[in-house]
Amino acid sequence: MKGRLQNTDLANLRSLEVLILRDNFLNGILPIQGLATSGSLEILDLSENKFNGFVSSQIGVLSSLKALSLGDNRLKGSLPRQGLCKLNKLVELDLAYNKFEGTLPPCLNNLTSLQLLDLSRNEFTGNILSSWIASLTSLKYIDLGSNKFDGLFSFSSFANHSMLELVRFTCDGNKFQINEISGWVPSFQLQFLILSGCLNKLSSELPTFLLHQYNLKVVDLSHNKLKGRFPGWLLENNTRLEYVNLKNNSLFGQFHLPLHLNDSLSWVDVSKNQLEGQLQEGIGKILSNLKDLDLSENAFEGYLPSSIGNMSLLERLDLSVNNFSGVVPQELFAGCLKLMALKLSYNNFQGNLISTQFNLTRLMLLELNDNRFFGTLSNVLYKYTNLQFLDASNNYLSGTIPRWICNETHGSTLILRNNLFRGHFQCEVKAPEFLDLSHNFLSGSLPSWSEASSLKHVHLEGNLFSGSIPEEFFNLTSYFMKPSLRTMDISYNNLSGTIPHALGTVSSLRILLLKGNSLSGYIPTQLCRLNKLNLIDLSSNFFSGSIPNCFRYITFGGHGLDDFGSEDRGFGFLHWDPSYPYGSLLAKNFEFHIQEALYEQDEANFVTKNRTNSYKGGFLDLMSGLDFSCNNLTGLIPAEFGMLSSIHALNLSYNKLTGSIPKTFSNLTQIESLDLSHNSLSGEIPPELIELHFLAVFTVAYNNLSGRIPDGKAQFGTFDANSYIGNQFLCGPPLKNCSSIDDSPSTPTPDASDEKWYKIDPLVFFVSFSVSYIIFCLGVISLLYINPYWRQWCFNLIEDRVYSCYYFVLDTLRKLSSGLYN
Repeated sequence: MKGRLQNTDLANLRSLEVLILRDNFLNGILPIQGLATSGSLEILDLSENKFNGFVSSQIGVLSSLKALSLGDNRLKGSLPRQGLCKLNKLVELDLAYNKFEGTLPPCLNNLTSLQLLDLSRNEFTGNILSSWIASLTSLKYIDLGSNKFDGLFSFSSFANHSMLELVRFTCDGNKFQINEISGWVPSFQLQFLILSGCLNKLSSELPTFLLHQYNLKVVDLSHNKLKGRFPGWLLENNTRLEYVNLKNNSLFGQFHLPLHLNDSLSWVDVSKNQLEGQLQEGIGKILSNLKDLDLSENAFEGYLPSSIGNMSLLERLDLSVNNFSGVVPQELFAGCLKLMALKLSYNNFQGNLISTQFNLTRLMLLELNDNRFFGTLSNVLYKYTNLQFLDASNNYLSGTIPRWICNETHGSTLILRNNLFRGHFQCEVKAPEFLDLSHNFLSGSLPSWSEASSLKHVHLEGNLFSGSIPEEFFNLTSYFMKPSLRTMDISYNNLSGTIPHALGTVSSLRILLLKGNSLSGYIPTQLCRLNKLNLIDLSSNFFSGSIPNCFRYITFGGHGLDDFGSEDRGFGFLHWDPSYPYGSLLAKNFEFHIQEALYEQDEANFVTKNRTNSYKGGFLDLMSGLDFSCNNLTGLIPAEFGMLSSIHALNLSYNKLTGSIPKTFSNLTQIESLDLSHNSLSGEIPPELIELHFLAVFTVAYNNLSGRIPDGKAQFGTFDANSYIGNQFLCGPPLKNCSSIDDSPSTPTPDASDEKWYKIDPLVFFVSFSVSYIIFCLGVISLLYINPYWRQWCFNLIEDRVYSCYYFVLDTLRKLSSGLYN
C-alpha cells in the first residue's frame, strides 16, 4: 500500500480491534482522528512506513490500546503528554527510529502494565528519571539506546523488575552514564544486555550484578574502557551465551578461557584491548563452534596454535595488529573451510603462506599485509572465484604477477604494493576496481586495459614501467557507461612521450599523479576538461611551453564531497544474522546484523609545505593541489589561476616562468602552500597577498623580483629571509631595509660628457689589441736573437717537453696493449 491514509477511510471501522499496516509506503499525517471512533482498538501497528508530522494528543482517546507501534517512520516533535499517558492499558509501546525530541514525560509511570518499551533511535534529551522506570515493574524489554540523554542513571532502578529480560542502552548519541550500587543482587535474569559506551567511566569495572546472571544470550559491553582481566567466568556461568562483545576496553593480561564452554557460543570480540601473551594451545577445541573470533589490536605474541584448525564453523578470523610470529599453521587452511574473512595483517608472520594446502575456497577477504611472508603469488588462488579483497602489501613476495589476477571473477580490490614482484604486468583486458601494485620492480609498457570499465583506482607508482602512456588506458568506458576512473598514480617510472589527449575524456578523474617520469611536450588543454580534479602533479618531467589558462575551469575541491566523499570503495558481506523474536502482541525481533564491511581507503602522496604528505580516505577528499614544478615551462603565470579559490597547494617552482606574480592570487583564500621559487619572475610581490590568512608556506626565492616585501602582517609576519633569497632588488623585513636603497646617491642626468666607461668603439679596440700583440711577439724574438744563452735555454725546454709527451704516449700504448692480451 502507498499514499495517504485518510481519516474518513477509518471513521466507519467502529468495531476494529486490530489494525496492522506495517511495512508499506503510507505517508502523510497519522490518521488518529479517524481511529478515534474505534473504541475497541487494541493493537495498532503502523511501523515501517513514511508517516510524518506530530503525534496528536487525540491518541489518548484510544483507551483500549494494548500495543502501539509507530516505529521506523518520520515522526517528530515531543511526545503528547496529555494523550500518551492516558493509555494505561498499554503492554507494548514501540516508537523507535523516528525523530522525536524533548524530554520524556514523567507521567509514563502511569503505564504500569507496560512490558515492552522501545524509544531507541530518536533525539530525546534530558535525564532518564529513575522514578518512572522503577514504577514499570512489569517491564520485560526496554530499549532507550541512541538518543541524546544525559546525566547519571542508576541500574538499581531495575531492582524490582523480576521479569526483565532485555536491556539495551547504546550510548552512541547519549551523554548519560549508567551507574550501579555494588553488591546488590538483582531479581531478574537477563537474556540480552547491551550497554555499549554507557557504563560509568569513573568505576571502569564490570557490573557486579553480572556475577548473578546465568541465562544471558547476548552481552555487549563494548566501548566502556573497562579495566581488569578477561572475565572468563562470564562465559562459564552463562551456558546459553551466543554473543560476547568486549571491544574497545582496557582489559589486560592473558586471554584465558575456561576449558569447557557451551556449544552455543558463536561470536567473541575482544579487539582493541591490552590482552597479551600466547593463546591457549587448545583454543581451537574450546571454541570449536565459534563463527566469529576477533582478537585484533591487542598485544598477543608467539605462535598461532595448530588447534585453531578445529574451528570448522569459523567464518571470520581477525588476528590483525598483534605480535604473532612464526609460520601460520597449515591446520588453519585444512580445517577452517568455511572461512570467508581472514585477517592476519600487521604481525610478524613469515613463511610461504599460499601453498598447495591453501584450500579456503569460500574466502572473500584475505589480508596478509605488513608481515614477513615470502614466495610467489601461487596459482592456487586461481580457483578462489569468491575472493573479492586481497591485500598482501609490505611483504617479501616475488616472482611475476599471474594473468588470472585480471579475470573478472577475481576481486574488486587487489593490493600488492611494496613487494619484490618483477617482470611485465600482463593484464591487458580487465582489471579490478582497486589496483595497487606500487613500489615493486615491474617493467615493460603500461597495460592498456581496453575493457576494464570497472577500474576506479590504479596505483602503479615506483616501478620500472617504460614507453608512452597508451591511449587505450583511458577508454575505460562504453557507450552506455560513464567513466569510472577516479585515481591514476603512475609517478616515478620511466615513462616518456606526451600526455594522451584522450585523458581529457575521463571526466570522473579526481587524482592525477605523473611525477618523476620523462614525459615531455606541451601540457594539453584537454586536461582542463577534468573539472573534478582534486590533485594534479606533473612535476619532475620535461614539459615545455606555457601553462594553459583554462585550468580555471577545474574547481580543485570546490565541488564538495558529494561526488566522492561517500564513494563505495569496497564491499561487504553478511556472515552472521541472528534474530531473536520478542513481544507477544507486536511482531518485533531483536536482530544482530554482523556484517564485514570493508572499504579500502584511497591514498596519495603530494608535496605541500615543503614536505611530502600522505593523504588517505576522508583527508584525501579534503585536499586539493596543483604541482607543475621542475619542468621547462615558460611564459606568464595565468592570471586565471586566481580563480582557483578552493585550492590548498600551488607549486610552479623550478621552471622558466616570466612576468609578474598575478594580483589575482589574492583570491586564493584557501591556499596553504605557494611556491614560485627558481623562475624568472619580475616586478613586485602584490601587497594584496597579505589577505591569504591560511598561507603557511610562501617562497619566491631566486627570481628577479624587486620593490618592497608586503608588510609583515598576518601570515607574512611568519616568513623568514629564505622565502625571498636570490632577489637582488627586494627589500624590507626580513631582508635589508628599503631606506638603504632609497638613500643611495641619485643617478646624474646623462649628457655628452658622461658616457659610460664600457661604451668603447669596436674598431679602436681591435686595432689597439692587434698592435699590442705584434709588438709583444717582436720583442720576444728580438730578445732571443740578442742573447744566445736564453735562446739555447728556450730550445732545450721545447725539446724536453716534446720528448716527455712522446714517452708518455708510448708508455700508455704499451700498457693498453698488454692489458688487451691478458
